[in-house]
Amino acid sequence: MNLAAGVEGSNPVLNISIFGLFVVITLVIVFRASRNTKTASDYYAAGRAFTGPQNGVAIAGDYLSAASFLGIAGAIAVYGYDGFLYSIGFLVAWLVALLLVAELLRNTGKFTMGDVLAFRMKQRPVRAAAATSTLAVSFFYLLAQMAGAGILVSLLLGISSNVGQAVVISVVGVVMIIYVLVGGMKGTTWVQIIKAALLIAGAAVMTFWVLGKYGFNLSGLLQGAVDRAGKGGEKILGPGLKYGATGTSKIDFLSLGIALVLGTAGLPHVLMRFYTVPTAKEARRSVVWAIGLIGLFYIFTLVLGYGAGALVGKDKILKAPGGENSAAPLLAQALGGPVLLGFIAAVAFATILAVVAGLTITASASFAHDVYANVIKKGKVTDPNAEVKVARITALVIGAIAIVGGIFAKDQNVAFLVALAFAVAASANLPTILYSLFWKRFNTQGALWSIYGGLAVTIILIVFSPAVSGTAKSMIKGADFHWFPLQNPGLVSIPVSFFLGWLGTVLSKEHDEKKYAEMEVRSLTGAGAEKAVSH
Repeated sequence: MNLAAGVEGSNPVLNISIFGLFVVITLVIVFRASRNTKTASDYYAAGRAFTGPQNGVAIAGDYLSAASFLGIAGAIAVYGYDGFLYSIGFLVAWLVALLLVAELLRNTGKFTMGDVLAFRMKQRPVRAAAATSTLAVSFFYLLAQMAGAGILVSLLLGISSNVGQAVVISVVGVVMIIYVLVGGMKGTTWVQIIKAALLIAGAAVMTFWVLGKYGFNLSGLLQGAVDRAGKGGEKILGPGLKYGATGTSKIDFLSLGIALVLGTAGLPHVLMRFYTVPTAKEARRSVVWAIGLIGLFYIFTLVLGYGAGALVGKDKILKAPGGENSAAPLLAQALGGPVLLGFIAAVAFATILAVVAGLTITASASFAHDVYANVIKKGKVTDPNAEVKVARITALVIGAIAIVGGIFAKDQNVAFLVALAFAVAASANLPTILYSLFWKRFNTQGALWSIYGGLAVTIILIVFSPAVSGTAKSMIKGADFHWFPLQNPGLVSIPVSFFLGWLGTVLSKEHDEKKYAEMEVRSLTGAGAEKAVSH
């Protein structure tokens, strides 16, 4: 059996069998859910039929991506305290979403972020801008998930050839397209609920197993990680191992932290989940449930990360295919052999499938609802099924682009691509959302400057950053055209986007106080908001 590129002792047949079983079960559920998908409300928002707790579990499933599971556990195993700071950033971000965005968005919009941003603006230009930024964020996030699939394949199935990896990435893409085409938001939501339950259960089993090896003594586990790290091992318990070597790295960490904390409230696939509940109260409940589950999972990653450091060892993790990303699978193998490794491998694949499905339905809904229905057709769509048809065609196109992009991005750094998506969301989307909801004077020109300006600044700074060229770990090896010193542009791009939104607004005389008053009442009370549609 060719396992040269895989994990020693792994059983590829078992891994594929467990993953295949998950796919079969979820496809059955998706086909059952699709029987009630008749209207645009059903396809985009699952008929607003999910309860707060159900939606909260689905949000957790949508949010806990391959980067969360594989990346954070690996970062903690290798860098200790500095790796855990990713978890803190991802979790604290939900307070911004809960306090400033969730309920107000649910009350104001119908299906997409464009509904909210265009509520009191000129419809066509603002919807086009909102769709552009939605597609940009979704594309970068999709690339990260597909690259994660490539890493997992080489690690767990022993498929090291480019053709083999391309085939598996294509299979992941095709299954995801089926979820979205057939099940719509309802089917995708159920896939995310199942995946969240499996992921949290798998992480819990491994957490208690690791703690059990140290007599349920966390101090003993941390000491084990320090001992295994060798000389100077105590450094993994304090800050500075990854973000402390130079002054620039400390500023880089601040920039990354700001992007993580502010990015979540601007991620379109997370925002769209708030429309699947019938009331604003359920939207709040769903975020509270999501925060509880995501927080619990990140506590587990602390044990899993240090557990991998103690039981597998930093050297073995870094030498494995996928580097840091291999920490959780290697720990599963060290604890429960090929069976537990097979289960964790299947859960990691399921994680990628569920997140990719959520991203694809968001991007296709944004194009169909904002661009096709409101920009091209000027809001006059006569056939109610036409919009859903366009969304399904768009899902096919996005799925194909994701597969091709994933094949090209399979060797890239997953964490970099995710951080890029967060930076774009925090720069292009969040300032415009907050200004729309809370600033009476805000207008169309301000919205356009904020979205397009934030998007352009973020992408330009990333292209000319050390993440793309100039260092040994850059995307383009052997080239150096970087002039921006930070890996993540959030520290510069987010304030610039807020400034552009303000400047565009004050330089334009356009202003609609009546529309703002109506939006304020709707966002705070839910009066006139979309109601649940039952069939």
